[in-house]
Amino acid sequence: MLETKDLTIRFGGHVAVNAVSCAFAPGTLTAIVGPNGAGKTTYFNLISGQLQASSGTVLLNGRDLSGLGVSARTHAGLGRAFQLTNLFPNLSVLENVRLAVQATQAGSHRRGLNLWSIWSDHQSLTRRADEILTAVAMKDKANAAVASLPHGDQRKLEVALLMALESSVFMFDEPTAGMSVDEAPVILNLIRALKQDKRKTILLVEHKMDVVRELADRIIVLHNGALVADGAPAQVIASKVVQEAYLGVSPTP
Repeated sequence: MLETKDLTIRFGGHVAVNAVSCAFAPGTLTAIVGPNGAGKTTYFNLISGQLQASSGTVLLNGRDLSGLGVSARTHAGLGRAFQLTNLFPNLSVLENVRLAVQATQAGSHRRGLNLWSIWSDHQSLTRRADEILTAVAMKDKANAAVASLPHGDQRKLEVALLMALESSVFMFDEPTAGMSVDEAPVILNLIRALKQDKRKTILLVEHKMDVVRELADRIIVLHNGALVADGAPAQVIASKVVQEAYLGVSPTP
C-alpha cells in the first residue's frame, strides 16, 4: 500500500500541492488527471523524492519514506520511469538492464569472490536481462548504445529498467508523450501486462482520456493542487464538476 497523508509543498506563497491524502492499493491502476498546472507532476515528484514536501508524509507498506531521497525510495520499491532513463548512455541496452538486475540481486545473496561465482552470476544476470528485453520487444536492440535510441525505445527501456529493479510501485507520467502512432501501443501493452500482476501498484498521469478510460481502475482529479474527485472512471468522468472545470467539456444533459 502506497499512501500520502496531507502531502503539501509550497513555493514561496504558492501552494502547488495542498494537503493531498490518498491511498493506492496493489492490483490497482490509478489515473491522475486534471488541467495543466493542477499539480499532477509535482505530486509525482513528491512521492518519488524529486521534491521534498513542505509537510505531510509518504508511506509505503507503513514505512515513512518522507525523509529519503530518490535512490533510497527506488530501493524501497518506488519506481518512477523517467528517473532511470540514460543511467549509462554509452553502454548498451543489454548492459543497462543487466546492471539493474544486478542491483536488485546484490542484496539478496552474497558469495565468496571466485571465478566460478563471477561467471555463474554473469550468465544468470544476462539471462534475466534477455527475458526482460524480450518482454518489452527490445531484444533486437540489445547491443545498441542507449544514447543512440529513438524516443520510443527510450520509453520502452524505462519500463524494462523498472521491471529489472522489481519495483512494487510503477509511476508513469504521460508514458506515450512524444511517441509515434506506431510506438504508443507498445508502451500501453506493457502497462496492460503489468496490470496482470496484482502485487503491483500503478500510478498514471495521462491527458489522453481514451487511454485513461481503457486502463484505469480508478481516477483521482487534482485542481490547484488539491484533490477534488476520486472514484471509478465512469463516475468521475461523468461528473459535472470534472467535465466542466477540469476536462474542459460540457456534460451531457
